[in-house]
Amino acid sequence: MLYDIIIIGGGCAGLTAAIYAARAGKEVLVFESDAVGGQISTSPKVENFPSIKQISGAEFSDNLLAQATSFGAKLIAEKVAEIKDGETKTVITSGGEYECKRLIIATGVKHRKLGADGEEDYEGKGVSYCAVCDGMFFRDADVAVIGGGDSAVITSLYLSNICKKVYHIHRRDEFRAESYRVNELKTKSNVELVLSSNISSFEGDDFLQAVIVENVNTKEQRKLEIDGLFISIGYSPDSEIFKDVIALDNEGYIIAGEDCKTSADGIYAAGDCRTKSLRQLTTAAADGSVAAVSASADI
Repeated sequence: MLYDIIIIGGGCAGLTAAIYAARAGKEVLVFESDAVGGQISTSPKVENFPSIKQISGAEFSDNLLAQATSFGAKLIAEKVAEIKDGETKTVITSGGEYECKRLIIATGVKHRKLGADGEEDYEGKGVSYCAVCDGMFFRDADVAVIGGGDSAVITSLYLSNICKKVYHIHRRDEFRAESYRVNELKTKSNVELVLSSNISSFEGDDFLQAVIVENVNTKEQRKLEIDGLFISIGYSPDSEIFKDVIALDNEGYIIAGEDCKTSADGIYAAGDCRTKSLRQLTTAAADGSVAAVSASADI
């Protein structure tokens, strides 16, 4: 069967694209091999999506899928291994080959993880990768941030206005972030810099209660009692399999502007996997709608 549009990725961007394309009367197929909804599916609360005061990430994701399938979009839980460009596009998965007229890539990104003992046990239970998403849940609490780049320093600056105490942990004694941001961070009375240190383990019962940090030089360990940890050590775009078909930037993000068009005709990129300045549910939904409308009009 030749589908009108195939969407790789069942997160907010991909499922929004499916909604728009299916409502336009197109035959739409979505591939998602992991959790439907993407990263947001594991978030205990979503409070920053317009018109929805509060909802769990799992419910938000389920609603997206139900809406997309109600308009006729189909979802297959197969992992995409390769794509081929041509007059029609070929998507090769763990289960077979599929043909389409237009292709939307919405594979998102994965937060880089520390790899410390217990990290995964506390994801969504005190460990977060997005202060904009989850910071308000830790108002007047003690938290920690780990990372040395601009995003990590921005995270600490943001949380310093919300939280009682912010420990900023970095494995080196100097930051990679812009100096003016670091200088501003140093003026914050409720921010303590914990430099030349790594997190070695996590402690807690059902929720995170503390992290153990180890100085990389002295090997001395210290226990930080906290309610939340924000890990900000970068992202890994899920784009490796597309590098021979479409252009990627130096970090692996798919080069596409606000029109979501990639370097290959008929292939679009939507959501966190494309080059952009802000990666949020709202921008993912916007990308999905733009890509779907463009792809539908192009058929």
